[in-house]
Amino acid sequence: MSASVHPLRPASPLYEAAVQFVRHPTGMLGFLILLLIVVASVAGSRLYGVDPFDIMSAPFEPPSADLPLGSDYLGRDVLAGILWGGRASLMVGLVAALISVVIGTAVGALAAWCGGWVDLLLMKLTEFFQVLPALLFAMVLVTLFGAHLTIETIAIGIVSWPGVARLARAECLRVRALDHVRASVSAGATPGYLILRVMLPNALPPIVVAAALAIGTAILFEGGLSFLGLSDPNVMSWGLMLGQNRTYLLDAWWAVTAPGAAIFLCVLSVSLVGDGLNDAVNPRLRRRG
Repeated sequence: MSASVHPLRPASPLYEAAVQFVRHPTGMLGFLILLLIVVASVAGSRLYGVDPFDIMSAPFEPPSADLPLGSDYLGRDVLAGILWGGRASLMVGLVAALISVVIGTAVGALAAWCGGWVDLLLMKLTEFFQVLPALLFAMVLVTLFGAHLTIETIAIGIVSWPGVARLARAECLRVRALDHVRASVSAGATPGYLILRVMLPNALPPIVVAAALAIGTAILFEGGLSFLGLSDPNVMSWGLMLGQNRTYLLDAWWAVTAPGAAIFLCVLSVSLVGDGLNDAVNPRLRRRG
């Protein structure tokens, strides 16, 4: 018997979401740009074969055949810095966004489900973190615990979750008021089942967008911390390149423009992917398509 799916059997939600995403022009554009950045950062750094910290030429060498993006104030290859720096910037963005989304979603869903004093307490805690200047708070954490990539990533994740928590709470409250959820509560469904299998899946579209935006925000935060010198100087990143070359903008514009353009393209592509994912996982848009 053939293992193929029966033609009358409805497609899975994951398959429908994938089809909807492929049909989303800006989402696919962002995906292709992001894929190119990831491949260049992972494979390009090995294929290019130049250490980003090696002195390759005299300082401020303009772009040429030997140095496609020129050299910085120390004579280091800017292209090698872009390729190697992408790995650190992407890793920080992804892990920090994961931390913020997990914390924010857990706090928001718990507040929406429990209500009462638990909701009040968690929202007060969220407000406390939200009123703190996020970049300043991250700077304090990195200063206290050390300018290491791990500390920087955790600090960015810790300061970024309040917005996700509020969004997750609002969506979970909306889903909890639906008739089928009320019926499940009346039927004796466990809180864990309702939160993980009913509330969160239905609240997924805005959380997916928030996760994509969190990645872009985390990359910007990493760039800001590195720009201010609050990052590991032994790990090349786009923000570190910006910070070290910022005073030489008029002497070597390419040393600042290249990492700035890399950050811009990466954040833009992540935002486009988030927009496409939002449309893809939204059941109303799938039915309409």
